[in-house]
Amino acid sequence: MLAERGAVLFFSDDMGRAVVQPGEPAYREIVAKFGPEVVAADGSLDRKKLATLAFDPVHPRVEELNAIIHPAVIGAQATQLAELAEKNPHAIAVVESAVIFSSTHAPQGRWRDRFDRILLVEAPEATKIVRFVDRLAAGRTLAFEERSEIEADGRRRLAVQHKTPYGADCLVLHNDGDIEQLEQQVDAAWRELKQIEAAKDPR
Repeated sequence: MLAERGAVLFFSDDMGRAVVQPGEPAYREIVAKFGPEVVAADGSLDRKKLATLAFDPVHPRVEELNAIIHPAVIGAQATQLAELAEKNPHAIAVVESAVIFSSTHAPQGRWRDRFDRILLVEAPEATKIVRFVDRLAAGRTLAFEERSEIEADGRRRLAVQHKTPYGADCLVLHNDGDIEQLEQQVDAAWRELKQIEAAKDPR
């Protein structure tokens, strides 16, 4: 919806996948930290095996993984945002990320120092789990055991996502209704983002 209104989108998940490709520094760090068992037969990371280790309920290692990936992703974002600013100083850039609040590995300071506004998309936990399962199922009919395993994985991931109090720099969008309701909220958020951009340019 934001892209339809003119925003330039940066997806942290896509960047996260890019920085852990074979040959990248983060890839080498992950293999050194988690061992060769996280390497798939084709040389890429076995993401399922890595997630199992990272989100282990008894001995979670997600912060070890975050300490490698988050600085690499944030560095890539900074480079791409600087390139965008050079090409189009009036662009409104939107960085999509699930862990902006919880990351403690940002080399450029607190998350509030990196963004003009946070668009916080909220939904009930049960809705998040259903959407998580549907996304991973990708249209397949899941057996009970596989669905239960995915649901449990979703709950583990939610448990490590830190919450934050809403602040004046946080625009909350409630994504628990129909599309029309969400469109109206996005319209209001987009107007505010446009006002912020206009205020930065005195011309």
